[in-house]
Amino acid sequence: MKDEILAHLNDPGQLEKIYRTNKLAFKREFRTLYPELKGKGVADFWNERLSYESDEISWGTGTDLWLLVLASLLAGLIAKVPDIFGIDQEYFYPRNIGFVVFPLLTAYFAWKNKLSTGKIAFIVVATLAGLIFINVLPDNKKSDTLVLSCIHLPLFLWSVLGFAFVGKVKNSEENRLGFLKYNGDLVVMTTLILIAGGIMTGITIGLFSLIGFNIEEFYFENIGIFGLAAAPLVGTYLTRTNPQLVGKVSPVIARLFSPLVLVMLVSYLVAIAYSGKDPYNDREFLMLFNALLIGVMAIIFFSVAEVSKTSKNSLQIWVLFLLSAVTIVVNSVALSAILFRVSEWGLTPNRLAVLGGNVLFLINLFLVTFQLFRVLSKKADITRVWKAIASYLPVYFIWTIIVVFIFPLMFGFK
Repeated sequence: MKDEILAHLNDPGQLEKIYRTNKLAFKREFRTLYPELKGKGVADFWNERLSYESDEISWGTGTDLWLLVLASLLAGLIAKVPDIFGIDQEYFYPRNIGFVVFPLLTAYFAWKNKLSTGKIAFIVVATLAGLIFINVLPDNKKSDTLVLSCIHLPLFLWSVLGFAFVGKVKNSEENRLGFLKYNGDLVVMTTLILIAGGIMTGITIGLFSLIGFNIEEFYFENIGIFGLAAAPLVGTYLTRTNPQLVGKVSPVIARLFSPLVLVMLVSYLVAIAYSGKDPYNDREFLMLFNALLIGVMAIIFFSVAEVSKTSKNSLQIWVLFLLSAVTIVVNSVALSAILFRVSEWGLTPNRLAVLGGNVLFLINLFLVTFQLFRVLSKKADITRVWKAIASYLPVYFIWTIIVVFIFPLMFGFK
């Protein structure tokens, strides 16, 4: 994209087209070029345009707002399906919780990116396949493969959402990184929306209770559930129409939490040695250990996505490198514990799922850590780290397909 910007610097129409094709990549590459182009009228204009931040919140067009309202209502109605049709909630929600929001978000990005008919057909087929398959699985509450499918199905739908977000094959790695950044921004915005909603809920229920009306049950069953379902949709809409809302918050969070997580992780590993706990013989501890691993990896990926290409802060890169290296140690301990349990008690669906996930994590961590080391050694720039993460994302998608669709058949739905 850098070469394209330089080649069409004096062609306003083509430059605008390049910008609209991939705004995130355009901004990043232009900012690296601007010091060389400063003083040229067109370059100065684009610098001001890309740096301008409105003090007002944009609510988009009237059509966009109506679509948001309709999507929010639809998400709430999907969440209310058990009440509307008398379906057992314990049956419905574990299997279908992902379908409350993900298909609507996927449809939004498919529409915004103007995907081809073939790609839309893939999204529809993949979503319907997940919906039908998960709901025809035998209702055996002791089935490990059913639990694994229910856990991994939202990840499968998240991957389909990523496919719609990335859109075009060209610059797909940059778009995948943009997808990770979008997820971080969405978490921040949705959390703020939920906090505000929680405060409003408390005030509303409290006010009604003062005049003798106990509306807790009615409120949560009819208003609260619609609010919860709509929160990610509203968060997505706000982050796409007003990127400045969290554009500066996310990097701050990344820089703040990366060193804190590093200190916590090192302290935790030292504490384990003195606690007497170990993941080799304690199944519950191993599960928590793996949950910790997933959380730390998410923070690493989010932090890397927020690192600017022009950043001169080597301390930030060092923190990410050390955090990745320590996480490799955590992953290795978890992997060795899984292998120990497999050798002692045999292979089960749960052990195979955790084993496969840990192997994938470990490979990805090695790739990221190696590229971070190269950045610190001045042998590569941060884009190599981005590519190490972005190019690996389809591997996780393939793994979710295996766990959701193949595991139940492989293990006879046990």
